[in-house]
Order: sequence, then C-alpha cells, then structure tokens
Amino acid sequence: MKAINIKDKLSKFNKNWHPHQIAVVDDMQVLLAKLKGEFVWHSHEDEDELFQVIKGTLYMQFRDRTEVINEGECIVVPKGVEHNPCTKNDEEVHVLLFEKQKIAHTGNVIHEKTQTEYPKI
Repeated sequence: MKAINIKDKLSKFNKNWHPHQIAVVDDMQVLLAKLKGEFVWHSHEDEDELFQVIKGTLYMQFRDRTEVINEGECIVVPKGVEHNPCTKNDEEVHVLLFEKQKIAHTGNVIHEKTQTEYPKI
C-alpha cells in the first residue's frame, strides 16, 4: 500500500493508445493512457469502461452524438455501447481508465492500434 504518483507514471511511457496498468482493485484494473488523434470504433459486450481525463479534452464519439469530457471530468461507457474516443487539434490527452482485467482493448475489432497486453508500471 503506497501512494501512486500519476504524473510520475505518465512520464514512464510515450506511446499513444497503449494503456499501462498502475493498479488492480479486485477484478478491475486502473490504467493510464495517452491519446492522440482518432482511435477505433468498438464496443465491449460484457464490460463498462470509465474514462477520467487528467489532461486535455477527450471527445467520446457515439453513433448518435459526441460527448466532450474536459480535464477533471469522467465518463462511463456502458457495456455494449459502440464508441470511438478521439482528440482534436493534435492534442495529446492523458486519461485514467477503470475497467475489468479481462477486457479486450478494442472489443471484437482487430486493428493496428489493438493492444493485447498492458505493461505494468
């Protein structure tokens, strides 16, 4: 049981769209990620996802609308809901994610941005 310094953990990686695990809470994992540009349309059949914006502005695209999540805000994407996170104006956005350990990064979609392992830092 030690405090986790999020800024320090963010300084340990640079790759966008590649979450890194910083903690585990029961069967949930806490991840940090740096996002830039557009991701991949996908959904998670059995898992919800929580995105908390630490730095920047995240645009969470849904098929019928886009939600703007500002620094200090979070959004929960319910299981089964198709979504596509993105950033604008070449901004790198830092997020904390809270999701089940068994979640597939891009759901059933396989893409060049799909990650199969999240490094522990």
